[in-house]
Amino acid sequence: MIKVKGEIRLDSLLGYVVIGVLAVIFLAIFFSFVPVMLWISAFASGVYVRLTTLIGMRLRRIVPARIVNPLIKARKAGLEVDITQLETHYLAGGNVDRVVDALIAAQRANIDLVFERAAAIDLAGRDVLQAVQMSVNPKVIETPLVSAVCKDGIEVKVVARVTVRANIDRLVGGAGEETILARVGEGIVTTNGSAESHKVVLENPDLISETVLGKGLDAGTAFEILSIDIADIDVGTNIGAKLQTDQAEADKRIAQAKAEERRAMAVAREQEMSAKVEEMRAKVVEAEAEVPLALAEALRSGKMGVMDYYQLQNLEADTKMRRTIGNTEADES
Repeated sequence: MIKVKGEIRLDSLLGYVVIGVLAVIFLAIFFSFVPVMLWISAFASGVYVRLTTLIGMRLRRIVPARIVNPLIKARKAGLEVDITQLETHYLAGGNVDRVVDALIAAQRANIDLVFERAAAIDLAGRDVLQAVQMSVNPKVIETPLVSAVCKDGIEVKVVARVTVRANIDRLVGGAGEETILARVGEGIVTTNGSAESHKVVLENPDLISETVLGKGLDAGTAFEILSIDIADIDVGTNIGAKLQTDQAEADKRIAQAKAEERRAMAVAREQEMSAKVEEMRAKVVEAEAEVPLALAEALRSGKMGVMDYYQLQNLEADTKMRRTIGNTEADES
């Protein structure tokens, strides 16, 4: 009878241990799946979030802390933000904490910014908190060295500092800092290029700021240009003189090429004339070679007498003498 009672008590004790282990496992799973501590923190902060909502976040693979903590922060700051909006933005790939911080900063700075616009800015890839901070504290952008040539041919090098403020309404779809720098550089080139002399630009550098600001360069951008200040201005090389020198060198080469072309044409013409002269000389030699044959034929046929032949010889000798005398006088002169 005692053994039976011992066995009964041992079985009961073993059952209690199993039940306790199962209870511990159940509670561990429950508390790991249901963020009770987060629910208590929200309730203590005056933000009521149902446990079913937190469980639904787990089922939707949302980290409850990334939704509840920004919600507590927003409610403490006096913002009317719905938990559904935060979940939707999180599921869309946005940064809920940064959006809430931007909304709080905008409220403190009296900037009209609603949750939908802040979420759109964040999803567009821009830092919405930095944009709000830039709206309060303008940012200074320094342009690279911009070179432009005045009408007198002198190069002027300018570095400008552009003070910009973020435009919340145009952050989505607006151009960035690169566009601002490109437009300011274009304005600097336009101003320097239209100046009659580089001295005018050096004496009045504010002409650049006035011209650039007058063009409305911030149109279509995510920024508002507050001021453009000339940080550095310097004189470069004499581009006009260099271009004239290059042009003169090019003209000289063209003239030399044309002269060479004319010389080649003259040489070719001379060679052509020499060939013609040689051809005529060959014909004369050929004709002279036929003269004795013609004379012999004339004497043989009786068309010319001996006396006629002697007279022809005398005439030829007289002609040679005259040529010799003429060449001698020409050499003496």
